[in-house]
Amino acid sequence: MFRIFIMENQKMLKIAFHPVYKYELPEGHRFPMVKYELLPEQLLYEGTVRDENFFQPAAADEATILLTHTPEYWSKLKNQALDRREIRAIGFPMTPALVHRGRHIANGTIQCALYAQQYGVALNIAGGTHHAFSDRGEGFCVFNDIAIAANYLLQQNPTMKILVVDLDVHQGNGTAQIFRDDNRVFTFSMHGARNYPVRKEQSDLDIGLPDKTTDGPYLKILRNTLPALMDSVEPDLVFYLSGVDVLETDKLGRLSMSLAGCRKRDETVLDICRRNQVPVAVSMGGGYSERIAHIVEAHANTFRLAQELFF
Repeated sequence: MFRIFIMENQKMLKIAFHPVYKYELPEGHRFPMVKYELLPEQLLYEGTVRDENFFQPAAADEATILLTHTPEYWSKLKNQALDRREIRAIGFPMTPALVHRGRHIANGTIQCALYAQQYGVALNIAGGTHHAFSDRGEGFCVFNDIAIAANYLLQQNPTMKILVVDLDVHQGNGTAQIFRDDNRVFTFSMHGARNYPVRKEQSDLDIGLPDKTTDGPYLKILRNTLPALMDSVEPDLVFYLSGVDVLETDKLGRLSMSLAGCRKRDETVLDICRRNQVPVAVSMGGGYSERIAHIVEAHANTFRLAQELFF
């Protein structure tokens, strides 16, 4: 149904990026917003991609947002009516520009899913906003881009089967809540057991890792888990959340993976999707290493691997 990649003359890696992805934050804010500017520059500078690989997604429309988020939450965002507690939970200063940004990111993930069905893989420079629930945001997440994209696809084809592979170091609590009662979407989250959020939701499969988990044990668990999931779920499409906050250098991660191990993790996921001929749409997720160079390099590896494995 969705597993045949269209081989066209213009087949290429498609990457969602829009200048609004970089949101101005107060000086000293711990979220490394500059990565959304540096990552495309790095990929272009090194020749991994060219200008034509990038596309600028429009903003997701209201009807699409309401497939996932409640009318009450959407109204609060649209009218800038969130209270102080709700804004604090999100963690960003609340402005119309932040809402506008989230709508572009969400549609970027939708378009990546559509491109993935054509070319096998597509990536969003941002996204992975898995802490946004149907009725609220938290943890630097306003909208849940993967959930919005999954629900958009399901509206087009209600019999579709989707697998969410969430390897950000923090549990995908919002995604788990949104799809708790929808057996068309299988949510798999492998994360730090003692990390944020303190109160975890229940995904279809949760694997909580102890602090200081290194490359070897992490990759062994992933390689023992994902192929079996592909066989049992038989997804028509995979959404992959490739957060790089699993690195030992990450200020918020608590795991101990190396840059090479993080790259091998991405290679494992992408290669399993490729060998099973299941399209994969990738969102970047978190990364909070002290040095921005570590964050950009880890994210860049995901794009390099997509280019190498699929094109």
